[in-house]
Amino acid sequence: MTLEPNPQSVTRNPQSEVVVSVRGLTKVFKDFWNRPKARAVDNVDFEVRRGEVFGLLGPNGSGKSTTIKLLLGLLYPTKGHIDVFGHSPRHVKTKARIGYLPEESYLYRYLDSRETLSFFGNLFHLNKDERTNRTEQLLEMVGLNQTRTRTVGEFSKGMQRRIGLAQALINDPDLIILDEPTAGLDPIGCREIKDLIIALARRGKTVILSSHLLSDVEDVCDRVVIYYGGRIQAMGTLKDLLATPDTVRITTPVLSRETLGRVLEVIRHDVASDKVHVDNPTQNLESYFLDVVNKARAAAKETSGAQSGAKVAAYLRGTGEEKPATDKLLEKLSLPQAAPVAAVPVAQAQPSVNEKKLDALSQPTASAPAKPAQPEKPVDLAKADEKLSSLLGKPK
Repeated sequence: MTLEPNPQSVTRNPQSEVVVSVRGLTKVFKDFWNRPKARAVDNVDFEVRRGEVFGLLGPNGSGKSTTIKLLLGLLYPTKGHIDVFGHSPRHVKTKARIGYLPEESYLYRYLDSRETLSFFGNLFHLNKDERTNRTEQLLEMVGLNQTRTRTVGEFSKGMQRRIGLAQALINDPDLIILDEPTAGLDPIGCREIKDLIIALARRGKTVILSSHLLSDVEDVCDRVVIYYGGRIQAMGTLKDLLATPDTVRITTPVLSRETLGRVLEVIRHDVASDKVHVDNPTQNLESYFLDVVNKARAAAKETSGAQSGAKVAAYLRGTGEEKPATDKLLEKLSLPQAAPVAAVPVAQAQPSVNEKKLDALSQPTASAPAKPAQPEKPVDLAKADEKLSSLLGKPK
């Protein structure tokens, strides 16, 4: 007989480096007259460390999305302080180390999967070979390898979430912020996204996850905060928050009736009979669903939708190419502005101009020789009307 630990209580050991530090964060939205309208975030404090999966939980309107926008530098805090990798969230080089999947995927609907990832890779100045390599790995990872020629506008919501996640990882970010990453995904996709999050955390990346699907948060998060009314109402590890200290679970193989009777007799010496429950453990619906689908896939059943993803992309596992050393564009934006360089005259880039024609065009029209006036011909109204009628009567 063995005590079975709760698998969700086994947490990773994040390294001590603080990636995100929030102190006294407050955001008050105001109306046109500068009067306080809503206190979305109210005096919030927390830290997120390297290699940690950190969950933001709370009902609608509790301040989760506002906190994410503040962390991304999209909103300015009314009061308080935010550090991301030791810098302001608006620091340009810091933004290059962040991958973000918004709640709604804002993608160019007329681009296909490869063009979408190539576009976002180009924003980070990845060279062509690197963009192509990462694009192939990401499409394979998120299960869109068979739909690469379809435009994003034709995708279902779940498939758009898959390509949205791929674009959030194209730059191999150190901090990944995911807002409802499994919304619209089928159970297979949900499981793969959760496995990917765990794999990224084990590699030392930091993940901040906001979701209303508490089972997903429970599967992957090390620590969570629970918002209500813009304030943090609870914070801690899942092991501490979910543990029931006055209950013990004992799991054993199937016992004979006599052995089970003796065990229950020993337990009932110390515990009242109505406090002891014996039943058979059951698997959750997700596990059963995945088992059914795996059997169908093994039987070579076909589907025209998203395929099951493969392993984590090599460059995300750290076994592929290294990240680019420095982004030249970001480096230029971060440095002080140099003296302006003299612009090249536009005339040098234009084709040569025919000066004689230009002079002729610039002369007054009176200097041009007048053409002899032609006598006006009388108009035959009957013939013109007959011709117009025949033209209007013709089919197009």
